[in-house]
Amino acid sequence: MADLEIRDDRSAGRLEAFEGETYVGGIAYFVLDAEPHALVAVHTVVEEGNEGKGIAGSLVREFYGIAAREGVPVVPLCPYAAKWAGKHPDEAPVPSDELVRAAKTQLKATPELL
Repeated sequence: MADLEIRDDRSAGRLEAFEGETYVGGIAYFVLDAEPHALVAVHTVVEEGNEGKGIAGSLVREFYGIAAREGVPVVPLCPYAAKWAGKHPDEAPVPSDELVRAAKTQLKATPELL
């Protein structure tokens, strides 16, 4: 994999990966309104032709890293992020059922977050 730069665009709810100036993938996410706040991964995408380079895994790892640095949990509603979390329990603490329910409720109420 070439040098991968990951940028957090919090206002747009996107964690984006670039190789040089070329967008190669991202995670759509939102911040849970309810207390305690959490970062909620909704969808992970890797652009066509960039699959198999570890981009999605790098994005999810950085997403969990951001959450850890901010002291908030992650709710991985995205199937890829959830699968990654299951394989990396040391880096991806399991969120409480209450947080998962709150995240699903907020997503259902605001489908534009997808």
